[in-house]
Amino acid sequence: MTDYLQVSTATETREAAVELAQSAVSSRLAAGAQVIGPVTSAFWHLGEFGTGEEWQLLLKTRADHYDRLESHLLKHHPWDNPEVVAVPIVAGSAAYLRWLGNSLSDGSTD
Repeated sequence: MTDYLQVSTATETREAAVELAQSAVSSRLAAGAQVIGPVTSAFWHLGEFGTGEEWQLLLKTRADHYDRLESHLLKHHPWDNPEVVAVPIVAGSAAYLRWLGNSLSDGSTD
């Protein structure tokens, strides 16, 4: 089942995360997306330790769509160097994974 991925990124605002979700899904680069937040992050940035509030964006896609999805997220993300990472979906209901694949192939939502 590693043909499917969950891709994540984060933004400073809910609105930015929703815009990225809508643009990726409407472009059929992701079958679906969830915006989660706010979440608290701890990080190193420009040599300094910091914490902040972010909105996490989770997108579901096929592995063969990853490169285009990553490019889309990087192009439209408000940050210069955002986190964009993917993890394989190693298990899932057959019906959901069928829907995921179909949503990216031909627009079917069955």
